[in-house]
Amino acid sequence: MGLDGNGRSQTFHPDDLPKLEKRIRQIIAGNYPLLYRQVTLDEARQQFANQPYKLELIADLAQKDEAISVYQQDSFVDLCRGPHVAHTGKIPAAGLKLMSVAGAYWRGDEKRPMLQRIYGTVWFNKKELKKHLAMLEEAKKRDHRRLGRELEIFILDEDIGPGLPLWLPNGNILREELEKLANEMEDKAGYLRVSTPHIAKEALYLKSGHLPYYEDEMYPPMERENGRYYLRPMNCPFPHKIYASKPRSYRDLPLRLSEYGMVYRYEQSGTLMGLLRVRAAQQNDAHIYVSEAQFEEEFLGVMDLYRFYFDLFGVDKYVMRLSKHSKEGLGKKYVDDETMWLKMEAIVRQAMINGNVPFVEAEDEAAFYGPKIDVQIWSAIGREFSLATNQVDFVVPSRFGLAFTNAEGEEEMPLCIHRAARCP
Repeated sequence: MGLDGNGRSQTFHPDDLPKLEKRIRQIIAGNYPLLYRQVTLDEARQQFANQPYKLELIADLAQKDEAISVYQQDSFVDLCRGPHVAHTGKIPAAGLKLMSVAGAYWRGDEKRPMLQRIYGTVWFNKKELKKHLAMLEEAKKRDHRRLGRELEIFILDEDIGPGLPLWLPNGNILREELEKLANEMEDKAGYLRVSTPHIAKEALYLKSGHLPYYEDEMYPPMERENGRYYLRPMNCPFPHKIYASKPRSYRDLPLRLSEYGMVYRYEQSGTLMGLLRVRAAQQNDAHIYVSEAQFEEEFLGVMDLYRFYFDLFGVDKYVMRLSKHSKEGLGKKYVDDETMWLKMEAIVRQAMINGNVPFVEAEDEAAFYGPKIDVQIWSAIGREFSLATNQVDFVVPSRFGLAFTNAEGEEEMPLCIHRAARCP
């Protein structure tokens, strides 16, 4: 639930929630119909003339040439796409509770005005509501943000910025031990470690495709006299430059380059959560360059490594998800080459089947450069997160001119497996 964005300066406090909840129950009891209708651009502007935030949304809809619709409940008219229930009596009042009040930047932009958001929940009956509230109480006891401070592992500070954790001495010991473990495992598996810069010129990200496909997740550029520089949102494409630094032969493959590298992503403020969703993180990252014949063995080797880590750390509830492209996203969210998308998705699917690795499939969840296996986990309150990822990049090798000489002396383009084991 949220404020209606009409620009008024009224402030809500937690003490107001019982009064608001009482009023909501009265509205539910009134069985008010929720009437949908589409309106013209001029009608919408006139209806919401004194509500600047809604006027901004209306302008966006007009620019995208999308339908503008409103819902009316008694005398109240609101801008909304819907769908809604037929009338307010459909909402189970016994399963309703307003939870809290919090600040939220308009459209998640810290440069925009701070509004207020009222959080609420509704369930089919009182029993389900009580079960949900009990789960929330249990989750508070196990909240890693509270434990992180109490155990002096990490803190978050507003002067530093949201999503930018400070690791305390105890936390740094954990980080060092986890990195030591990763190094030992990667040494056994034949990885070579590299180190790369935290920033790069704009030209690198234009070549890789991060610009424009990933631009919304990147920090704004730094303007300098010799061009624009960006903080890296991923450790790639730096390893691609290392691969391309000298001629490669089939005898060099598979080439496994790993790095414990910092990445910086401008996650929306509303999605940040402790260490589970941050804006600066050090990833146990690797890029594995293979021939097509070597792909399945190396891809499944990554899955085996992940399962070893999960067993070691007691992660027993997770789902392997084959994240695929969507046809509608081609050329916008994903590189526009459906033939390669279908081919690589089939290769990943068959590798998982041959390796007897259980998985589900999800459309419109891929990286812009290829399909991936995402390892999905859930927090104590049921919020879903990606723990690790194993990706296929079929775009960048051609963009960077990556090649190797095969056994017949002919030049071939490698496939690139990009894996990020976030657990260790």
